[in-house]
Amino acid sequence: MQRIDRTFMAVVTNGALCALLFAGLVSASTAQQQDGQSSQTIAAAGSDEGATEGAPGSDAAAQAAAADAIAQKLSNPVAALISVPIQINYDDNYGPTDKGSVWRTNIQPVIPISLNDDWNMISRTIIPVVKQSDVPLPGISESGMGDIVQSLFFSPKKPTAGGLIWGVGPVLNLPTSTKESLGPDAWAAGPTGLVLKQSGPWTYGALANHIWSFAKEDKTEINASFVQPFVSYITPKKLTYYLNTESTYNWETKDWSVPINFGANQLMKVGNQIMQVGGGLRYWAESSEFGPEGWGVRLNIIFVFPK
Repeated sequence: MQRIDRTFMAVVTNGALCALLFAGLVSASTAQQQDGQSSQTIAAAGSDEGATEGAPGSDAAAQAAAADAIAQKLSNPVAALISVPIQINYDDNYGPTDKGSVWRTNIQPVIPISLNDDWNMISRTIIPVVKQSDVPLPGISESGMGDIVQSLFFSPKKPTAGGLIWGVGPVLNLPTSTKESLGPDAWAAGPTGLVLKQSGPWTYGALANHIWSFAKEDKTEINASFVQPFVSYITPKKLTYYLNTESTYNWETKDWSVPINFGANQLMKVGNQIMQVGGGLRYWAESSEFGPEGWGVRLNIIFVFPK
């Protein structure tokens, strides 16, 4: 099992690094072209996403609108867009000697389900694959899967009169950790919700949830609040800059974990597959006693499946 875990993590990590390098090459090439040319690469699979916009009879305008619609939806956590984000995080300075490090790959499929003419249900799942070294103590290294987090958002299909987009629903923590040190391995549940607004190239809002453990046989008690304010900006070339925090307050230990993330993701098309590739840095403004410190790295690749 450990050999499989190590092989899987190596494939995921190396694949992400190659994707990031490829994204940089494509982005550099794209920057030398006209805005309309970068949008045209997205249109073949997504032209229905915004074809009503732009000048009548103008293919370039329709293609640009299609690409813009996809980029806008990727900035909206409750958009009606099927996607599979793969997020790879590296953090270090863990443990009592600050020698520990963690690779965490989050596979996060997003599936929208139309309930009726007015409402969608958006399923967002986080499946963590973890490889950690010298955590929780020096000399201990393990890898495997952590607890899966499943969220369901019930969201109106149209924004409010003031332009707000929102969704609410339940969130569930599933005890799927393959080893004790990789997650709390506990049943927990609670409410989740978000609100955001999109204005031109800007998207800003916040997501929050709170979960409590409810199974008496669980080894770990969970009583935690999560808050994620976010803002993003989409350039004419469909390069999305983002800034957010993913703050968690643990009511059991009375401490905060506050990573601040910033970076950029480029929308592109490889063959017939639309994707968004990029990455950035994060800084731990606050963490638990033996949690990470200083700077970390995040790589992103999102596979997009427009209607």
